[in-house]
Amino acid sequence: MTRRLTTSAMIASFVDEGMRTTPAPFGHALAALAEQRPEVVGLTADLGKYTDMHLFAQAHPERYFQVGMAEQHLLGAAAGMAEVGLVPFAATYSVFATRRAYDFLCLDIAEPGLNVNVIGGLPGLTTGYGPSHQATEDVSLLRGVPGLTIVDPCDSVDIEQAVPQLAAHPGPTYLRLLRGKVATILDEYDYRFELGKAAELRPGRDVVLVSSGLMTMRALAAAEELARHHVDVSVVHCPTIKPFDAGTVLRAADTDRLLVTLENHSVVGGLADAVATALVTGGKPRSLVPIGLPDEFLAAGALPTLHDRYGLSTDKVVERVLHELS
Repeated sequence: MTRRLTTSAMIASFVDEGMRTTPAPFGHALAALAEQRPEVVGLTADLGKYTDMHLFAQAHPERYFQVGMAEQHLLGAAAGMAEVGLVPFAATYSVFATRRAYDFLCLDIAEPGLNVNVIGGLPGLTTGYGPSHQATEDVSLLRGVPGLTIVDPCDSVDIEQAVPQLAAHPGPTYLRLLRGKVATILDEYDYRFELGKAAELRPGRDVVLVSSGLMTMRALAAAEELARHHVDVSVVHCPTIKPFDAGTVLRAADTDRLLVTLENHSVVGGLADAVATALVTGGKPRSLVPIGLPDEFLAAGALPTLHDRYGLSTDKVVERVLHELS
């Protein structure tokens, strides 16, 4: 009898009810890319099923490497493979790739500028298992690593289109992975992922929501709800946090509209800080309202409850925007 793989309760879905989803877009995209590029390899640290890397393993078992629960070895091995011309995708949880293996990512991968693609699962508040698994500060840790590209995808469209671009990029990358049944929404907005570029998904006269990651999903839903309150909302999606597309954001922010940032990350060191820096260094200083996770260790619990508690739910975003406009 074939044993069916199931999903642990810790990887609970945060997709809003009624949204279309695509199963395991990262795993399928990587397996498809490997059909075209024989140098692509996949590695994981005992988390194949929980990073969707198991799909790559099934399709290309001879190019899949399971290193066990040893994240420093994972990144060191990936660096060695890149040195000899392979294109590794190394998948683990974000907390382990950043907190536990930070020095290996910096000195083995980023300092020599190797084409290693680090895939970080459970970014921000996408698990209810508490601080040991919630990577609420991963972007903040990695923005200071020279030459490292950081991608925070919104949905399956972003992920599927990002994977081949990450492989083609000459230097190191870090992808905040959304796995399992991932929302599919950006195909409704005449959008294509382009590494290093932001995109205005919808125009609006009253408010500009600048968002990244799953919070673009929430920004779009909030914009629809705010329209019922006669508030016209623009949404600017920033899937690449570094290098940051300051030009697109500055053009959107150079108005008297309320400016709000939304991110599935601490309000310290992430998208809000990137936008604020772009405003000041671009000679367009102005106020903004940051919506993100608080500067504290978060509670454990059910994801819908936690997203509501910490202000990431669509209802809480709408409530915050209306409060700021009042």
